[in-house]
Amino acid sequence: MKKLALLSVSDKNGIVEFAKQLEQRDYDIVSTGGTLKTLLDNGVDAIAVEEITNFSEMLDGRVKTLHPRIHAGILARRDNEEHMQQLKEQNIGLIDLVCVNLYPFKETIEKPDVTYADAIENIDIGGPSMLRAAAKNSQDVIVITDVADYDDYIARYDANEIDAEYRSGLAAKVFRHTAAYDALIANYLTKEEFPEKLTFTYEKVEAMRYGENSHQKAAYYKEPIPETYSLANAKQLHGKKLSYNNVRDADAALRIVAEFPDQATVVALKHMNPCGIGTADDLLTAWNLAYESDSTSIFGGIIALNREVDLATAEKMHAIFLEIVIAPSFTDEAYDVLAKKKNIRLLTVDFDKINPDKKDLVSVLGGMLVQERDLLHEEPTEYKVVSKKQPTEKQMKALAFAQNVVKHVKSNAIVVTSDHQTLGVGSGQPNRIDSTKIAIKKAETKSDYANAVLGSDAYFPMDDCVEFAAKHGITAIVEPGGSIRDQDSIDKADELGIALVFSGNRHFKH
Repeated sequence: MKKLALLSVSDKNGIVEFAKQLEQRDYDIVSTGGTLKTLLDNGVDAIAVEEITNFSEMLDGRVKTLHPRIHAGILARRDNEEHMQQLKEQNIGLIDLVCVNLYPFKETIEKPDVTYADAIENIDIGGPSMLRAAAKNSQDVIVITDVADYDDYIARYDANEIDAEYRSGLAAKVFRHTAAYDALIANYLTKEEFPEKLTFTYEKVEAMRYGENSHQKAAYYKEPIPETYSLANAKQLHGKKLSYNNVRDADAALRIVAEFPDQATVVALKHMNPCGIGTADDLLTAWNLAYESDSTSIFGGIIALNREVDLATAEKMHAIFLEIVIAPSFTDEAYDVLAKKKNIRLLTVDFDKINPDKKDLVSVLGGMLVQERDLLHEEPTEYKVVSKKQPTEKQMKALAFAQNVVKHVKSNAIVVTSDHQTLGVGSGQPNRIDSTKIAIKKAETKSDYANAVLGSDAYFPMDDCVEFAAKHGITAIVEPGGSIRDQDSIDKADELGIALVFSGNRHFKH
C-alpha cells in the first residue's frame, strides 16, 4: 500500500529531487500552492491538498491545510484502534511524511523597507501547525523541516534505519525550529523593554574545540539577525578558527574601540581587559601609543583598529605575536604582510554604531540577568569639580578619556591615562587601593607620566587612593562620587594640591 507525503515549502531548494526520490519509494505526493506548481512543472505527479480536504484554499492562502482531514491524518496513532476506526468512519487517509519549511519571516524583516503589514503576512500559521502535529506523532509520521535532512532520510530509508531515535531527533529539531520561529516573531512585535517572558533564539555557528579550558565543551551561536557592528557579522580573512576565549576577547575589544570614533584608535586587549589604548590623527601613531602602553602584555593579544590597516602599521604588528587583528579593512600590502603568519586571525567588521536597543545577557545559575548596555559616553562639560584645584582643559580631556576606558575594565577598575593613551591599568582587584597601586606602578615608567590623570569606575570609600595617587605624581582624578566619605577624599585632594572631579556616573564591570 502506498504511503502519503505532504510537501509544502517556502524554500524550494532540493524539493523536486526529494519528491522524485519519495515517488520511487512508493509515496504519493500531496502539496499546496507554489510547491505544488513547482513539483508539477518538474514532472512530479503531485495532487493538490484540496483533493484531500474537499475544501478550496481561502483568505489569500491563509487557510488551506488547517483542516481535520489533514491534521487527523497526521495525528492519528496507528497503534490505537479507536483512532484508526474514527479515520475509517470519516474516510480520512493517513499522512506518513510531512515536509514543511516556513514562510520567510526572518528574510522579510531583514529588508530595510519592510512594512509592518508585510511582516505580518509572513507569519506562517498552517506550516507550524502541521510540523507540530507531525512531531507530536513522530512515532508514526516522519517530519522534516530542514533541507539538509532530505538526503539523509532517503539514505536511512534505503538502509532500513528509520528507528525511534531518528524519529525523535527529527521531532526535537522541529520543535526547536518552530520555537525559534515564534521567538523571532515575538521579538519583532514586542515593544516592552523587559517583558514578562524572554524569547531569545540563536543559531549555531560552529562547535568549538573547547570552552574556556580544554575540559569544557563549547559551541558558538549567533542571533538570527546579528547587529551590524558585531563579531557575528565579522568576515574572517585569514588564520585559524576562533576559540571560545578569542570570541569573548574580540567582542570586548570591539566594544572598547567603539568609544573613539573620531580619531584613529588602536585597542590592545588581553583576557577581557585593555592593556593598551592609543588615539591619534593617524593609525601608525595610535598603534605606537597602544604598544607603548604595555609592551609586555600586548604579546599574544587581540588588536582592534578603527581605521583601514596600512602597510606601516601592519609591519609593526607583524613584528610581535598577536592572536587576532580586527579592522574595517586591510590594504592589500598590509594583508600580505600580516598573512605571512599562518595562524594569526585577520577579521574585518563594518564599523557601524553599537545598537543601543540590544540588551546584554549574563547567565547565572537557574536564570539570566538582562540589562541595558553601558553606552554612556562622558564629556568633561558634565563633570563637577569638587576640589580647590581646578583641572586644566587638557586634564579635563584626559579625565574624559580615562572614564571612557575605565568602564571596559573589570572592577575594581583604575586606569591611569594621558589625553590620548592608557599608561597603566589596574583591574579585578577585591579592593580599590590595590587596583590603584597596580595601575600607577605600570604608569610610572611611561614617558608621558608627567601628564597622567587617574580614573576610577566607582567612588573611593576612603581617601587612601587619592593620597597614594597624589604622592606618586598624579595631577587630577575623576571618580563618580557618592560615598558617605566623599568629603575625606575631597579634603585629601585639597591637602595634596590635586584636582578632584566627580563624574556622577558609576561604571562597574563585573
